[in-house]
Amino acid sequence: MSDAPTIRPVPGLVPTPHAASATVPGPVPGYGSDPADAPASNPAPVTVPGVVPTSSSVPPAVPTTVPMAALAPALRADGSPGSVWLTGQQQSRALRRGRYTPESITHPGKMLPTIARYAIHTYTDPGDLVLDPMAGIGTTMVEAMHLDRHGVGVEYEARWAALAAANIALAEKAGAPGTGAIYTGDSRHLPSLLPPQVRGQVALVITSPPYGPSTHGHVRTPGPRRGKVRKIHHRYGDSDNLAYRNHNELTEGFTEILAGCRATLRPGGHVVVTARPYRRHGELIDIPGMVVAAGHAAGLELVEECVALMAGVRDGVLVPRASFFQLKNVRDAIGSGDPQWIPQHEDVLILRVG
Repeated sequence: MSDAPTIRPVPGLVPTPHAASATVPGPVPGYGSDPADAPASNPAPVTVPGVVPTSSSVPPAVPTTVPMAALAPALRADGSPGSVWLTGQQQSRALRRGRYTPESITHPGKMLPTIARYAIHTYTDPGDLVLDPMAGIGTTMVEAMHLDRHGVGVEYEARWAALAAANIALAEKAGAPGTGAIYTGDSRHLPSLLPPQVRGQVALVITSPPYGPSTHGHVRTPGPRRGKVRKIHHRYGDSDNLAYRNHNELTEGFTEILAGCRATLRPGGHVVVTARPYRRHGELIDIPGMVVAAGHAAGLELVEECVALMAGVRDGVLVPRASFFQLKNVRDAIGSGDPQWIPQHEDVLILRVG
């Protein structure tokens, strides 16, 4: 795949650098504090010629606010912010409705928009530059744009880069104050894929390593007596994707990606990586541990470990959002005498230049 083509260049991408916020800011938009941050109602259709087909209309947005009592940040005994991010109050589909193209649902490993939003609001200021080296459908860029930051991403597969371009266009159409850009290429060759002026200017990198189909996908059934339940939207399109490499190759590739990200960071910049362990042929694969090791090898130090909930919280009780296949696999394992559980969170690993 060519490393050169730019799908959607945005002039004036790089803002004037300034000091990163050293403290956790106040209430996060979209978490019940600011109804104006919710997606605009009934946005106009968006068409990106030659990029990706879009439906004739975009469904109306749904509010992203719920009572603050259910969304207040976890606090330690001394009253300071805790390490649990309440990012699972709504399902991913509801969070994306009206803010992303309907085709976006087909990506197998989408980051929750609220995770990206929380990280951007916490570790950057308006006008800052945010990078995602494995951008997928552009969640990081879209959320950065809506928070008045400048998002830039690199995506290996042209199909997902095209969807990212469509989502950037949709954010622009909705009046997002920030800018966004997406490039195609292999992020193991960062920062050569990006404009030279990006080097040393990035305030925050947000990304997640790719890892196999076992934690991804949706369940579909063709109906009574018409076949078995099947899984869809659980695979990346390219067999060369790091998601299909063995664990050692994934670690090596992700280390190269983080080393490239390090070269783009400004002083005080952070790298936020979400990950979770998963099972491959019954073996537990420690992806969070791999991320930390890769970060150290790339010259980054771990400064914080947090938990981003995929489950909701209602009256102090978790509302799980497990998939059909997660439930089935765990039930089968328990039935065979192998006690397992269904994670309801992503590990969030925050690193910076050591």
